[in-house]
Amino acid sequence: METLIKKIDENNIDSEIIEEMAKLLRDGKTVIFPTETVYGLGANALDEEAAKKIYEAKGRPSDNPLIVHIAEKKEIYSLVESVNEKAEKLINEFWPGPLTVILPKKDIIPDVTSGGLETVAVRMPSNKIANALIKAAGIPIAAPSANISGRPSPTRAEHVKKEMTGRVSGIIMGGDCCFGLESTVVDLTGETPMILRPGSITKEMMEEIVGNVDMDSSLLKKEDNIKAKAPGMKYTHYSPKADVFIIRGEKESIIRKINELYEEKSDENQKIGVICMSDIARKIKTDEIIDLGDTYEKVAANLFDSLIQMDEKGADIVYAEAFSTEGVGQAIMNRLMKSAGYKVIEAE
Repeated sequence: METLIKKIDENNIDSEIIEEMAKLLRDGKTVIFPTETVYGLGANALDEEAAKKIYEAKGRPSDNPLIVHIAEKKEIYSLVESVNEKAEKLINEFWPGPLTVILPKKDIIPDVTSGGLETVAVRMPSNKIANALIKAAGIPIAAPSANISGRPSPTRAEHVKKEMTGRVSGIIMGGDCCFGLESTVVDLTGETPMILRPGSITKEMMEEIVGNVDMDSSLLKKEDNIKAKAPGMKYTHYSPKADVFIIRGEKESIIRKINELYEEKSDENQKIGVICMSDIARKIKTDEIIDLGDTYEKVAANLFDSLIQMDEKGADIVYAEAFSTEGVGQAIMNRLMKSAGYKVIEAE
């Protein structure tokens, strides 16, 4: 497949390129575009055949639901049966932004888009390029992360170009994504909102708006859901080629354990990589180390990129620092645990 690749500056959007890519979407084709979270692989959410092309491009099972992206808040009313009071409050507080809401769908949403469910996941991105593309296309855009299924989600244009050229009709290269983790997904079909996938909009932030919010019990467990209601809940996710292990414990214990493991694995001719925060990075001896930053927000923004970089560096094993599950740490650990296949080493 020939892929049309164009660069766009988010602060100086070329309307001709946007229209060119929007036409591809209206014609039932696939286009990759930047959002504030990760790059998305988009197609017409209302076109069953177009949505199938997303699964084909990703190599993704078709029972995994897609997120429908809209350009204006009011557009959600044409996609869902009703918007309850708590959904209204969260939408008004966090849209546009990295929050996806799940509500009962209207018949206009094909089963291919909803993963065969009676619900649909909807969000309104804040990225200016994404918003302009959806408006120009004039249709809601179904868009999971723009990567081969199971691989780390792309947050840089070059990663998308390298992995997805030839698999989609168009790619918009629009700079780096600022949040770095996919949107928070919250199920609003029950009395109490339920977080199905944590992200930058945290449980604590939502509880300030609507009161009690629950976390899905499967979030930090290995077992896949039989019927996933949101992306990222089923199948292996976010995995680099390297074997990833999470090291959990006090800071000094983590440092000591990683250094011990480095000595051990180096003797076996294994190339070792480490991803961790700045305070640990300064004290680690290893072949390759990526400093994720000194705040959890920086860790979230850099996490997927660090996993992709480790593949580029040829790491055989990657040791990752464990993080607190408070705030955005919940989302970071959710992605890390899936990336590592839930392999945790306790540092004592």
